[in-house]
Amino acid sequence: MDNNSPKIAVIGAGVVGMTVAKIVQQELRNTNITIIADAFTEDTVSCVAAGIFRPGTSFKGPTKEITKKWINDSWYFWQDILKTSEAPLAGLMPVSSYIFSKENYFVTRNHLIEDLVPIYRSVEKDELKLCGEGWKYGSYFSTIKIGCDRYLPWVEKSFIEKGGKIDVKKIDSFASLLSKFDLVFNCTGLGAKMLCGDHDLVALRGQVIKVKAPWLKMAFYGDYDTYMIPGLDGVATLGGVRQYDSYNKDVCKYDSAAIMERCCQLLPALKQAEVVAHRVGLRPHRVPVRVEPEVVDGVKVVHCYGHGGYGVMCAPGTAMDAVRMGVDFLKSNVRSKM
Repeated sequence: MDNNSPKIAVIGAGVVGMTVAKIVQQELRNTNITIIADAFTEDTVSCVAAGIFRPGTSFKGPTKEITKKWINDSWYFWQDILKTSEAPLAGLMPVSSYIFSKENYFVTRNHLIEDLVPIYRSVEKDELKLCGEGWKYGSYFSTIKIGCDRYLPWVEKSFIEKGGKIDVKKIDSFASLLSKFDLVFNCTGLGAKMLCGDHDLVALRGQVIKVKAPWLKMAFYGDYDTYMIPGLDGVATLGGVRQYDSYNKDVCKYDSAAIMERCCQLLPALKQAEVVAHRVGLRPHRVPVRVEPEVVDGVKVVHCYGHGGYGVMCAPGTAMDAVRMGVDFLKSNVRSKM
């Protein structure tokens, strides 16, 4: 590749960083792109997530219109991959889901995707008995699941084959990149708290249990952040917790017990499932999600972080916006040199 081509860095190798790198390669082919991160694949928070496409109503961009656009763009990005023979390799699978509540009808609705996914409807009376007695409200919807344990290495392999470079290290300041790159995408997730001094970014602690349940073909949601989501490999994700401003990375036995109790009440057959692992992840929560350009220490940076628990599903939409901003940044850089 031409040494005079723009040099671009993507900091962060979670689902946001990898998706930004993938889109940059597609949109800016005559560039030198490097992914810089100190954690890859199974060491990222992305690989803890179940990855079902169901953005919560707490996911917010700067406006309602931008939020909806990010979600819609993400859906069609994933759908384009799902239609190819690469879908299983990329960790994508269609999945149907029920969401039940004993207390509130509104929690079974999702205005962000009701008009987007192929099916989103209220359940029939008989369907309320699928998971025992006492359920008063419910919805059924069709969606997709993205397994980052497959998606991240799939993107990385393609990225390298197309000439992309990988640099395993931690970036402590943008100034260290000043003479090396013309443009930097900041996809560091919770790492942006220190890197950017961003006090609006907080950890939203999550804990899940991975169990062998190849018989589980649908996702189920219940009250109190209770969910069970199937996987391509027969390993289901049971959850969960959302602990605001908690930085505890250790597995909590009390959280594990509560998760298992709630999930087994919803689906008693899980009592026989073999536990594979207990996982903890610190979701990078910010309102709004930060997708914007900024010059930091002389470095042209496009930030793309703060997705909270919705990074896996909404990374593509935010990445597309970030890349568009990056293209404009590069154009302004060319003009300034003339």
